Amino acid sequence: MIGRVLPRGTNVRGVLHYLFGKGKQGQHVNPHLVAGWLHPAELEPPRRADGSRNFNRLTGQLELPVQLARGKVADEFVYHLVLRCAPEDPDLGDGAWNAIAAEVMHRTGLSERGREDQGVRWVAVHHGENHIHIVATLAGQDRRPVWPRNDFYRIGEALRDVEREYGLRVLTRADRTAPRSLTRAEMERSARSGGEPDRVVLYRNVRGAAAAARSEEEFLAALEARGVLVRLRHSAVRPAEVTGYAVALDHGPDRRPVWFSGGKLAADLTLPKLRRRWAGPRLTGRGMGDPPARTVLAREALRAARAARSEPEFFALLERAGLLARGSLDQAGRPAGWSVTLPGLTDRAGQPVWFGGGTLDPALRLGELRARWRAGQPGAGPGAGLFTGTGRAQIYEHAARAAAQAARELTGGGTGQPDVAWAAADLLTAAAEATGNPELARSAEAFTRAARAAWGRTPAPSPAGSMLRTAAYLIASCRRTRQPQPARALRVLLTVLADLARTLAVLREAQARRLQAAAAAAAAAGLAGVAARIDYGESIAHLAATSFPFPPQTARPAPAAGSAPPRRAGPVIQPESPRRPRRGI
Repeated sequence: MIGRVLPRGTNVRGVLHYLFGKGKQGQHVNPHLVAGWLHPAELEPPRRADGSRNFNRLTGQLELPVQLARGKVADEFVYHLVLRCAPEDPDLGDGAWNAIAAEVMHRTGLSERGREDQGVRWVAVHHGENHIHIVATLAGQDRRPVWPRNDFYRIGEALRDVEREYGLRVLTRADRTAPRSLTRAEMERSARSGGEPDRVVLYRNVRGAAAAARSEEEFLAALEARGVLVRLRHSAVRPAEVTGYAVALDHGPDRRPVWFSGGKLAADLTLPKLRRRWAGPRLTGRGMGDPPARTVLAREALRAARAARSEPEFFALLERAGLLARGSLDQAGRPAGWSVTLPGLTDRAGQPVWFGGGTLDPALRLGELRARWRAGQPGAGPGAGLFTGTGRAQIYEHAARAAAQAARELTGGGTGQPDVAWAAADLLTAAAEATGNPELARSAEAFTRAARAAWGRTPAPSPAGSMLRTAAYLIASCRRTRQPQPARALRVLLTVLADLARTLAVLREAQARRLQAAAAAAAAAGLAGVAARIDYGESIAHLAATSFPFPPQTARPAPAAGSAPPRRAGPVIQPESPRRPRRGI
């Protein structure tokens, strides 16, 4: 079933006259009302002695709320919607059309069920060919103007449920989950230059930067590092507030850059939606074992030490990175060291697992840090800040565990399903960029299409989604180097991601979102193909069950008599409160 909203008008009588008439080609057969804000029998236009219809009473009833609104409604206040079945669908009777029309009016918010006395006045006309016309006036019976919002996608959602309930042909509907299509001018420009269209290159770069970033600052820095031109848009009311961005490619002085806003690349790449993507914890240790936790903490702490010129700045950078830090005192009350952990990194008893700075790396001992700061140097020497060797394999293994947990979340049907799928797309995007495999990049593109929430809506943050985004950030730090990729861990990750894509395909098929189901199935096939060509594999059975890698910590011995108890010295990061997502097209 399809629904089409026609251009609004101002002539109620004219629309009714057409709907009850013979039609332009005499195709209207037995026109009559099947639904309305009152019972159709009370609203049916009476016939005159010559057989014509008298629309005076029905027209006056429909226009009365507009007159009572005293000019507050739009000039074009006549809302006209057509609902039509497919040619092979069975002919629906008046009872079915009555229920369908009422459901559509309820879902659009124009006349909600149980509040018909406050909604708009409307009628549904059936005149053959298995379709109806709904005519409404955009003024509530409470004398308030009505402005339809997001009615296009709300109608689509209602008709999807109608198709399932009545056994009608299920149609594939546009849902704004695909990237924006290229224009003819862009394709011609690309053909002349012999390269990829700017929009395609920018979409790939922006999506990769968003997947690997944890904040707006990191996102903009990642775009700059990729050679992408960025232009920020500021609020007209508060000039210091950034409300959007645009990106372009630098083609040199002979060609002007073509700018695209984030929303022109994909529905979920606008700055407000990216900010909601980063609204959760910057890093989470949930589900992380001892080896990857040590690797991650050492890297993040060393990055902070390399940038810090003083002890307060060092702890501030740890906080900004999303870590929890604390200091300890010796028996004389002097600072003796410091320790660090990740939010959510706990043992089986639910207690935080702390790591001393010196146990992560000798350069992170408090004495070594202070000696360099006293010499006017950064807290640690320069370094690449990338995961290599064994550390990279540990990161891939942790990402596989996060993906396995995500597959269980999708199967379980919890409220975090939309966010889990969305975050899993970030993980696959980061893995494709880290390996540089073009087939993985195509699979990531297909999975991203399948994972987006329909109509550009932003899912609410979830714990499993935070795990996946942390894994995506870490995988992005395993970028291509001269060292080979850890084949065993990579194959495990791709195998789990293929299972996750198949699970998402089943979910999208059950939701009657066929375009996304097909995209997820294509991603699963691509991932499985790449994984099968990796020489070394291992069983993934150990990823099927959730386990806590840390044993409960034993109680520390009490301090000696007269000594000061250890105290926390340093900032502690608190996860940001997730923002409530807004519904939108």
